Amino acid sequence: MLNRLFRLSESGTTARTEVVAGVTTFLTMSYIIFVQPAVLSGVMFGRPTGMDFGAVMTATCLAAALASAIMGLYARYPIAQAPGMGENFFFVLTAVPAAAAAGAAVPWATALGAVFISGVLFLVLSLVGVREAVMNAISPSMKHAIAAGIGLFIAFIGLQNAGLIVKDPGTAVRLNPHFASPDLVVFFVGLLVAAGLHARRVRGSILWGILVAGILAISLKMLLPHLDAELVGTPLIAESALVNRFEIADRVVDAPPSLAPTLLQMDVRGALTLAMAPIVAIFLFMVFFDTVGTLVGVAQQAGLMRDDRLPRARQAFVSDAVGTVAGAALGTSTVTSYIESATGVEQGGRTGLTAVTVAVLFLLALFFSPIVAMFGGYAPVTAPALVIVGGMMLRNVQHLDWDDYTEVLPAFLVLIGIPLSYSIADGLALGFVAYPLVKVLGGRARDVRWVSWLVAVLLLGYFVLVRSRI
Repeated sequence: MLNRLFRLSESGTTARTEVVAGVTTFLTMSYIIFVQPAVLSGVMFGRPTGMDFGAVMTATCLAAALASAIMGLYARYPIAQAPGMGENFFFVLTAVPAAAAAGAAVPWATALGAVFISGVLFLVLSLVGVREAVMNAISPSMKHAIAAGIGLFIAFIGLQNAGLIVKDPGTAVRLNPHFASPDLVVFFVGLLVAAGLHARRVRGSILWGILVAGILAISLKMLLPHLDAELVGTPLIAESALVNRFEIADRVVDAPPSLAPTLLQMDVRGALTLAMAPIVAIFLFMVFFDTVGTLVGVAQQAGLMRDDRLPRARQAFVSDAVGTVAGAALGTSTVTSYIESATGVEQGGRTGLTAVTVAVLFLLALFFSPIVAMFGGYAPVTAPALVIVGGMMLRNVQHLDWDDYTEVLPAFLVLIGIPLSYSIADGLALGFVAYPLVKVLGGRARDVRWVSWLVAVLLLGYFVLVRSRI
């Protein structure tokens, strides 16, 4: 049955190989189960958004399972899907504040509405075949700059959440010299374990880093009350998040958290406003670029490309789009294809059975919510994942056209603008508004296609209509 459904023999693989590949992919991307609820709930930033941590975790696992299953059964590719890194930070740090500035009663619900609309638009574009025209109209340098800039941003947030980079009134930020503090010890151990295993190409290196950091946090939490009272009273220990906020779970397995707080709570009407239009547009082309880059990269690695074209591309795009629409309805941010799927391909995954295996594992993860809440609620445990993922995203700088100044200057504005402005939208706006103008002034006006002008106008509108109010 499996052979017929997934065409295993035709692809030169077996069910066992595909399942092992699926487990490998899941291990490398399962950090999102810990990170996503911490991001969307605001726990990671110490600024609650109003979204329920448990509900977001359930929505994340369900959306990832649904999208991965569709990818496996409909598109028949060994590519797993889940809420994307980058889109989730944009959701919390830009979309929610923009909705609040626009007068939304429940800003996070309006932000979910924007995700839902972007998913519907992506679905329409995928079905009518407009995607190729849009993709070809955006400069490759700008696409790669977006990924690299978001990578820097994510890594910077990871370093802040760990407590390694702290605020400073004179220089904005500085290095925290208290390396012996419990928070930094947990972070450094998790980072070194994850980095070392990743360098050795060990499956699930990031997840292992989270688990080791979490076990260390539990050990320190149990040990600290027995230390000398004078030591416990010092700022080094007393101000630690481990001491003040980390709580050890009382069980490992439990029923999945209720989805009710976020299920169908998206405010589509609130997102259909002029002020939210740039937010919808950014969500749309972020998932567009993420999906294309991942699909092409993984398909090339698996030998699935035919004459430089991706067979069943429409089905693959539809999988992403449906996942995003369903994810917004469930209560999570944009769902996209994961580049970590390449690890499963390395293990021999060639068919949709790999993606379906990932879907099943996401469903099983729902029953380990106490562990997710314990680790996800303590930022130094998840911070190593942000730093490593951010570092991997930064490698996109190698694809910038460094010999063409009209390309590299706008790309650089995106790259550096995102982390320094602490906003994905602000960084995108700087680069994409500058792009057509630099091209015109450089005598290269014919290189600018209409989509670039449209994006520039939308992002200029974001500056005028949205950013000035936040």
